[in-house]
Amino acid sequence: MVTGVGSAMAERLKEDGNNCFKKERFGAAIDAYTEAIALCPNVPTFWTNRALCHKNRKDWTKVEEDCRKAIQLFHNSVKAHYMLGLALLQKKEYTSGVKELQRALDLGRGADPAGYMVEEIWEELSKAKYMEWELLSARRSWELNSLKETCEAALNQQRALDMSRTEEEEETKESSHEAYIAHTERLKSLERVFEKAAEEDKPSEVPDYLCCNITLEIFRDPVISPSGVTYERAAILEHLMKVGKFDPITREKLQPSKLVPNLAIKEAVAAYLEKHVWAYKIGC
Repeated sequence: MVTGVGSAMAERLKEDGNNCFKKERFGAAIDAYTEAIALCPNVPTFWTNRALCHKNRKDWTKVEEDCRKAIQLFHNSVKAHYMLGLALLQKKEYTSGVKELQRALDLGRGADPAGYMVEEIWEELSKAKYMEWELLSARRSWELNSLKETCEAALNQQRALDMSRTEEEEETKESSHEAYIAHTERLKSLERVFEKAAEEDKPSEVPDYLCCNITLEIFRDPVISPSGVTYERAAILEHLMKVGKFDPITREKLQPSKLVPNLAIKEAVAAYLEKHVWAYKIGC
């Protein structure tokens, strides 16, 4: 059982660790957090702080260990899920890494401004998702081209057989010309089919309603104002703080407390990204 004295000492050690971290003395910071953990092992912040030091030293195995412990203690730790995701990506466990980053993003939306990490999480998530998409897209493209070549070869082979039969049966030039036109049309139809199949992997413009009027990028954490305009949370909060307490579109008075999450747009963005993964990196 941890006494009040032990808890106070652990907090002082955490502050020592924080000061060392600010000075980039990561080894000393790790030592301080380790002592704090020894005194109070059930405080998730001590584990995530030490994990952050390991992250800066690129010791991803220890990052993973500390983050998993932090999550055991506090399932909704944004930092722990975020850093665990990064550690898993470093191990090339892309599916698990993306899952953890997505969890961190979901938990981070609407968080207290002081600990707001949505943009940082999004940057890493978008890189991972885009890289995953590029690999899958290249494989799909190769498979489509191989299948297309096989189909074209089959049509051309059939055309050659038809021509040999035409010569044997001494059909008219007119019927031979009709056969050639039919063959050409089949090749064109085949081309259209495969062009349509490849469309999903071709980046295009993201629909305007899924993009913020301030950032001109797809929404990460959409909020709606009383006037019905949707903005990216970080962008509208920055506007209200630096420019003035008014809606930049309608010019009506606006307080941060009046902003509420736009769940409909959030779901629409999620559905769009599920189908068009390239949109993680493409602007509006």
